[in-house]
Amino acid sequence: MVSLSRVFAVLALCTAPIIAMAQSQFATVATVDGAAITAFEVDQRTRFLRFLRAPGAGPDLALEQLIDDQLRLAAARQAGIELTPEGLDAGVEDFAGRADITVEEFTRRLRAQGIELGTAREFVRAGLTWREVVRSRFGSRAQISDDEIDRALGAGANGTRIRVLLNEIILPARPDRPEEVANSTREAERLQSITSFSRFQAEAGRLSAGPSRDQNGRLNWLELSELPASLGPILLALDRGEVTAPLRTQNAIILFQLRDIEEVAGDPTPPAAIDYAALYLPGGTSAQTQASRIKARIDTCDDLYGEARRMAPEALERGAKPLADIPEDVALELAKLDANEVSTALTRAGGETLVFLMLCSRVPTLSEDGEGTDREAVRQQLRSSRLEGFADGFLAELRAQAVIQIN
Repeated sequence: MVSLSRVFAVLALCTAPIIAMAQSQFATVATVDGAAITAFEVDQRTRFLRFLRAPGAGPDLALEQLIDDQLRLAAARQAGIELTPEGLDAGVEDFAGRADITVEEFTRRLRAQGIELGTAREFVRAGLTWREVVRSRFGSRAQISDDEIDRALGAGANGTRIRVLLNEIILPARPDRPEEVANSTREAERLQSITSFSRFQAEAGRLSAGPSRDQNGRLNWLELSELPASLGPILLALDRGEVTAPLRTQNAIILFQLRDIEEVAGDPTPPAAIDYAALYLPGGTSAQTQASRIKARIDTCDDLYGEARRMAPEALERGAKPLADIPEDVALELAKLDANEVSTALTRAGGETLVFLMLCSRVPTLSEDGEGTDREAVRQQLRSSRLEGFADGFLAELRAQAVIQIN
């Protein structure tokens, strides 16, 4: 006869791994001002990002987003802004509707990938709430004048395009290094007040982490239509010598100083898509030697397929995307390149992965319509871009002030 004590011992051995797994799932991987982010949340957000086919989807990006969401929601609470249950339901329905599916079908597809509906709801909640915070805080500062609309439309009216001549300073601000973010945020606030070209260029030579540091931050002429849409209105609003507000990208804070702006003859229509390739090299900046060897061996983007054969399948990303769908830091680098040129200025995974970025081609817009431009639509686009710039700066400020601990 088997004793009860033996039965309990066997049950304990069987349930111990289950308990341990449950405990590890809900282990704290990071805190934001004392608020915990668990391993389960990181896993769920990672699955969700992959479900959305987000560029760079992985645990590092998931954790970065969850930290930002904590900061966004904390700012909303401080401002007395809260999304109603009905508002959240409507937001989720709208989110699912973008893929032309019902919430029920959306839920079914999520579950098939091991994703809880609550994960998607929290993603939507953070986004909608943050939008209200930004509108409340910066709405009055994002008004667009008729002169700004005229300036934005002026290039296309006479078959001309706008290009800009800039200085840049790139300050490192990796999310997993709060002290680095805080230091760069302070430097950016100081640099923003500079109006002298020579002083800004001297600071670029001393501080900038980008390749343009060797030219004291001086860039060549850039086509406005090839820059991220959110940056165009910001640059158009500058006078010569003025510096943008700090612009936050994935691993850096960037400031641009306007040196000159001009209209030149040519088609002002932005490209329909940018065809580019990104080869992800482990080792961060230490992989620059490997990147130089690859650059010497290749001539076109197609040559990268051969280089990627010995790497993990996800090491090479290649595709043609509309400018609006390209990460802002990537779009900024692509704007500096001609076809088959390479940039190694970017990193991912907290600086542990070097991005070997190559511009394949700019896909022209083939269709043209002769309809007049809707000034109100342009006003809304400029206003949205300006609010986006304010939002990025505010989030960087929140990160610098928060106590973020990553276990």
